[in-house]
Amino acid sequence: MLLTHKSTTMNTTVFPRMHVSLYVSDLEKSINFYSAFFATAPAKVKPGYAKYVLESPSLIISFVENQDRVRQNFGHLGFQVETVEELNIKLWEARKKELVSKEEIGTTCCYAKQDKFWVSDPDGVQWEVYYFHADAEFNDPHYEMSGSSVCCTPNENAGVTEPKTENSCC
Repeated sequence: MLLTHKSTTMNTTVFPRMHVSLYVSDLEKSINFYSAFFATAPAKVKPGYAKYVLESPSLIISFVENQDRVRQNFGHLGFQVETVEELNIKLWEARKKELVSKEEIGTTCCYAKQDKFWVSDPDGVQWEVYYFHADAEFNDPHYEMSGSSVCCTPNENAGVTEPKTENSCC
């Protein structure tokens, strides 16, 4: 199981919980990807719509099939895990499912020392799963660009992580 899913009961649901809605170009491909990534089936599937209700992390995420509205340029989404061991388990599970697009161990990105890996959904939405070690007073020079906010996301074509530019941030 990549991201832990717990059954919803009055005692285990964590509030507030975040809700995200993403447009997707192919709902079936998205359901296949997110069912593997979240290690659970969607809670609801309707024509052109699917919704996952996750307890860990506490998140409701829905997908609306609308190819004309799909956008990947908002940055990225991600989950912070509690321990390095948890990250290693999730990385191993993601590798088994052939979801991993990039691994970064011991990187300094966004002014923090982190271990992380990345996956991309069928529409190119990038997800980061990471363990935060400590704040850093510098950003890896590989990620720095003068005149821009610094935020790293993987560049799948180049196989390296590059900073986001303009007004994006971590």
